[in-house]
Amino acid sequence: MKNFVLLLILAFIPFSCFSQTTPKNTKEKSEIKPSKNDDGEWDITVMDTQFDYFLNGVAKPISQYSESYLKTKNAFLVNEWNSYYNTGKYRNIIESGIDYDPKENYGIKFEYKLYQVFAYVSWKYGLRMNGLSGSDVIR
Repeated sequence: MKNFVLLLILAFIPFSCFSQTTPKNTKEKSEIKPSKNDDGEWDITVMDTQFDYFLNGVAKPISQYSESYLKTKNAFLVNEWNSYYNTGKYRNIIESGIDYDPKENYGIKFEYKLYQVFAYVSWKYGLRMNGLSGSDVIR
């Protein structure tokens, strides 16, 4: 009886080593989504320790921009960003898409912070994005 169990186990070992033949059909898509904070304002969270330094020390102040200017720029930059993400270009820098609705009124603080995300990526990684103004790229 012991030999039979041992033979049975040895017979099934090769089957347990085979890889999965059916691929996963649920492809998870990573996206950055705007969310409302406790005050009811739209906010975006950036998980990079240098971003706060960039925002406070390198980026132009919020008073340099109008909300309509930022909204126009962000709509263009989000399209460019998502295009890079969907094609896999700059895969080591762009790890997620951005869910952004240009018709939504996010407010100037959110629009400014989103615009500065693009400026930060250009500043830190040297990624050239067509929608950034020249003064934000060079700084």
